[in-house]
Amino acid sequence: MLSLVIVALVTAATGLVVWANDRRHAKYGIAMPPGVSLAVGMLSWIIFMAAGLGYQPGLTWIPWVLPMVLGTGAALAAAVYLGRKRTLHDTKQLTAALRL
Repeated sequence: MLSLVIVALVTAATGLVVWANDRRHAKYGIAMPPGVSLAVGMLSWIIFMAAGLGYQPGLTWIPWVLPMVLGTGAALAAAVYLGRKRTLHDTKQLTAALRL
C-alpha cells in the first residue's frame, strides 16, 4: 500500500511540474494536469497489481516506475491538447466578438 501512496504523490507532483512548465497554463486550471496524472498513475498501479506484476522478483519496478511515467505522459498530453484547443477556441470567440 505504501507504493500506491508514493505513486500518488509523485504523479501529482509531476502533474504540477507539467502545469508550471506549460506556457499556455492560463488556459486551463491548475488542477487539470495533476488530476490527470494522478488518475492515470493510480489506475495503472491498480491494474498492474491486479495483474500480479507487483512484488515479484524482477518485476517490482513495474508498479513503482511505470505508473509514474504513464501519469506524467498523460498529464503532458492533456496539457498540450487542451492548451491548443482552448487557445484556438478562445481566438475564434474573440474574433467573432470583435466582428460585431
